[in-house]
Amino acid sequence: MFVPRITGDYWKGPFYRLEAEGFDCVLADARQVKNLPGRPKRDPSDSRWLAACFERGAVTACFVATPEFRVIRLHTRYRRDLIEERAREMQRAEKLLESAAIKLSSVITHLHGVTGRDIMDQLIAGQRDAAVLAQLARGRARRKITELQAALDGAEFFTGRHAALLAAMLGRIDQISAQIAALSEVIEELLAPHEEQLQQAESMPGWGRRSAQDALAETGADMSRFPDGAHLASWAGRTPLDKSSGKRKGKAKVRKGNRYLAAVTGETAVAAGKPKPAKAPATVGWPAAAAKPKPRSPWATPS
Repeated sequence: MFVPRITGDYWKGPFYRLEAEGFDCVLADARQVKNLPGRPKRDPSDSRWLAACFERGAVTACFVATPEFRVIRLHTRYRRDLIEERAREMQRAEKLLESAAIKLSSVITHLHGVTGRDIMDQLIAGQRDAAVLAQLARGRARRKITELQAALDGAEFFTGRHAALLAAMLGRIDQISAQIAALSEVIEELLAPHEEQLQQAESMPGWGRRSAQDALAETGADMSRFPDGAHLASWAGRTPLDKSSGKRKGKAKVRKGNRYLAAVTGETAVAAGKPKPAKAPATVGWPAAAAKPKPRSPWATPS
């Protein structure tokens, strides 16, 4: 029997090795086996304390992913880290434009969409005429050409130094996007045997392909590891701690959990809560007279 406690990533090496050799391994939560105050803090005494806690049944086994999902986790977590890094790089590009008195983000909803990217590419190429740059608008942005031209009035302050920095930022964004696309293909291959679970997750409101993959990679396909949904929500860090004594109630705090699963549940909850646009009532096949009956004249001859 091997009972380590969570201390960063140091437990993984011996845990995985002994698990592969056939040992029964139990990962203990450091908060459950915390040594009593006043006792010496040394490795031998900590080992004896862990053994004593386990013998008394005071150790609850923490969730450890299977070898298959450990590999999948490496890919999905790295993809999320890349997505967050790309978002930060996009924000840097927006701040760079703001520093040159270019207010594109106040007119265009997505700065790094087709219209915004074309304008930034032309700024890097040396174009500074606001009227010419505003004509690069596409789609619904064509309705805002006047606002675009006003937002680009500060293009004259956009120097060659700004252009060099912006080119580097856009190149970094493209590089990260290519890495994310390559990782997504690998994740699709790794999760191919679990297509049924992915489709079940995608059927929930607010959930998509990527969120389903991230959640499945964190929890695994065997949901019997969690007694019920409340345990899963607590493990994800989505349940506040209730601290009360009699009539006194303490401040509820959300405990730390799996930050990757917490991010997925937060994103899907926001997406599910967004109202969908109402559809116009169908009028095909209805006669024009039935839509609004004409008022009967008081002098009309009764039939």
